[in-house]
Amino acid sequence: MSAPPPASRPAAFSWLLARAHLGRRRTQNLLTVLGIAVGVMVLIAALSLTNGFSGALVDATLRASPHLSLNSYTARPPSPDLERLIRSDRRVEAFTPFLADKGLLTRPAEQGRDAGVDFATLFGVTPAAAQVLQLPPAESRTLAALGPGQVLLGAALARSVGAFTGDTVRLLNSQQRRTELKVAGVFTTGNYLIDSAYAFTSLGTLQGLQQTGNVTGYQLRLHDPEQAREVGMALTGSQPYAALPWQDIYGTLLDQLALQKRVIAFVVFLIVIVAAFGIANVLTLAVFEKTQEIAILRAIGATQGVIVRTFVTEGMVLGLTGLALGNLLGLGIAAYFTVRPFQLPGDLYFITALPVQVRWQDLLWVNAVGLVTTLLAALIPARRAAGIEPARVLR
Repeated sequence: MSAPPPASRPAAFSWLLARAHLGRRRTQNLLTVLGIAVGVMVLIAALSLTNGFSGALVDATLRASPHLSLNSYTARPPSPDLERLIRSDRRVEAFTPFLADKGLLTRPAEQGRDAGVDFATLFGVTPAAAQVLQLPPAESRTLAALGPGQVLLGAALARSVGAFTGDTVRLLNSQQRRTELKVAGVFTTGNYLIDSAYAFTSLGTLQGLQQTGNVTGYQLRLHDPEQAREVGMALTGSQPYAALPWQDIYGTLLDQLALQKRVIAFVVFLIVIVAAFGIANVLTLAVFEKTQEIAILRAIGATQGVIVRTFVTEGMVLGLTGLALGNLLGLGIAAYFTVRPFQLPGDLYFITALPVQVRWQDLLWVNAVGLVTTLLAALIPARRAAGIEPARVLR
């Protein structure tokens, strides 16, 4: 049997030494691996929960909000030209003209019930709004069937006013005009800010109250919500309308969610840094304990590269084992919360359950950063070991 090529011998010798070293400090190595695994596990779980929270909050927000609004600069009648442009754009799934107003909703006191009052943002829409918004099926049917003088209230707004389905509420709009509306039903999106402020009525009802045939603009639902800005620019290029994508409406919310994710990732990443110091500590102790052994190896011909490779290999074995175990534990926690979501108070956090969303991009950068961190932690003692002078030690 032929001997292996000379270039492969140093690598094999380094691996042999690394295996021998790793087999002697099993308890300390195990603790180091667990430290890295816990750090990676917490990082993956935290990012997955944050992704799930952000996605659920955005989804709940878009249930009662269009992906794109085209608002006229001045009140004007519906635009046939713009409607033709919208219909011809394949990126648009559905649209509806709308008229917006703000007003004060009140419910008179009755026997056994005190009077209720609250402010509301009122939207006059057509039956097509049921395709623009993503309300639950029963609530969507109620929205599509809204008749003259009927209103669909957000669940929290209905509780504040004390109005139930079939009740009559009074509306005082921004132009100081009054009317009575019959509650056709209530809707729930999961976003408390929307459920406590929005109400829908038929377009004709609100136009009649304002004594106008004009509309505020058009609300659109897209096949891909992320294209809202591009679609808005394309549709309003030659029209006297301003595009308002959902990203601009909820820009502050999106920025806060992104900042929250970065802060959580940074804080949890510190756990990985601390665990990496465990690798550096284990290898540094090994260097001190095996100073004479290293000196002997150097004296019989082992190069500095062999010594460095030996200790880097030890660090990489510990790091990769910790990363693999951390990934398994992190994905296991994500799977558990997928089956049994963490419950939240909906009135406070907008959603009633905390979903989990694992993104492969997060897994890639978590493992890449963990690998680089453990490699750097292993290089410090490895370079120290390579710098040992055999003549001085053996003397």
